[in-house]
This record gives sequence, C-alpha cells and structure tokens, in this order.
Amino acid sequence: MKAFSKFILLFLLFPLMYTSCLFSDDPIDEDGLLITGRTDCYVSRFELLGTDYVTVHARDEVITMDNGIDTIACTIHVEVKYGTDLKNVYPRFHLSTDSKLDPKVPGFMDFSDIDNPKQFTVISGNRKIRKPYTIYITQQEFQP
Repeated sequence: MKAFSKFILLFLLFPLMYTSCLFSDDPIDEDGLLITGRTDCYVSRFELLGTDYVTVHARDEVITMDNGIDTIACTIHVEVKYGTDLKNVYPRFHLSTDSKLDPKVPGFMDFSDIDNPKQFTVISGNRKIRKPYTIYITQQEFQP
C-alpha cells in the first residue's frame, strides 16, 4: 500500500514539475536561446570546411586566438589550400559561452569574393554587446 501511494504521488507531481519547466520566467531571445548575464563576446576558434567536411586551411591547424583570430581588431585571417573551391565551404565558429552569431550560418556558403570579406557579428549572452568580425581569406601560392 505504501509503494502504491508513492506511485500515485509521483504520478500526480510529474505533470506539475513538467509544466513548471515549460512556463519558466527565464528570458528567452527570438531564437529560443536563454539570455544570460554573460558579457563575453568573441570567436575562439574558426574553421572553413570543404564539401567533404575536411578543413581547407593551408596548414592543418584550426584557426584560434593564437594564430589568426584577433579579438581586439575583430578579424579572422585564413589561408586556404591552393585550388580550394571557395564557392562552397562551410564556416564553423566556436564562440564564447552563451554568445550567438548573426547572421546564422545557413550551411555551405560562397566565400569566393576575396576582395569583399564576409562579416559576422558575435552577440554576447546578455544580448547587449555586439562585435562584428571580418573574415579575410587568402589562397596559398601554387607550389610545384
């Protein structure tokens, strides 16, 4: 009888706990993401991937704050392999915690217009700080 009463109690409390999670007072942005108090707003890693989801960087390293990302100037410098088809690459960003990117990466993108670099804005977790990052791409020289 005691086990049965615990079962009934849990059966009645579960819907209450479930609905309390659905109707939370935590602030949510237009993308359904939680707005936090974090003010960090930067790109920590960046990669350009080919259609086979393998990096197209000239060096086999991910671009990080140590070797290509300038968080003061808000720039990312990437050198890609000679002959890379930049009309169909996938940019992969690693952002500071709770940050988001605008515009969103829709999938594979065209980065072939090297003279007009792409720009993405990183928005902080509290949604008050916005930093536009410019991606500069150069292609590796031909090496016979």
